[in-house]
Amino acid sequence: MSFTHPTGTRGAKQPGRTFRWMNRLLMGRARRTEGKTMGMDLLVLTTVGRKSGQERQTPLAWFPGPDGSWLVVASAGGAPANPAWYLNLAAHPDQVTVEQAGRKVAVTAEELHGAEREQAWQQIKDAADNFRRYEQITDRLLPVIRLTPR
Repeated sequence: MSFTHPTGTRGAKQPGRTFRWMNRLLMGRARRTEGKTMGMDLLVLTTVGRKSGQERQTPLAWFPGPDGSWLVVASAGGAPANPAWYLNLAAHPDQVTVEQAGRKVAVTAEELHGAEREQAWQQIKDAADNFRRYEQITDRLLPVIRLTPR
């Protein structure tokens, strides 16, 4: 099934400069260790820019999916719009890598829908309360993405 792009009408402010600076620090930690940061497991997602064609890297919280896959959420902290990395995945779902603890893996991205999304979403909310809060802040359906090793 394909990626969807609905945006909401309300939500948190889109992350800004301070957040981007913090992301650089988090990427370094995710690349070096498998340990938790702020109570969550982190990975570095590398996508190809949908307009620029350049590689873009983003640290993300991840949750275990079936068969060694990773589940990530395009929450943008509960903002009304999807994050840029989600739009890049939609444009190039087969040009994606996951980096974690010194290991880089080529993956394919797939947005989950229906019962499969609901099951994964419940697992994520049970593991991390902040995602439950993001859901309450925005009226946008937060996309859940499965990253499967190629």
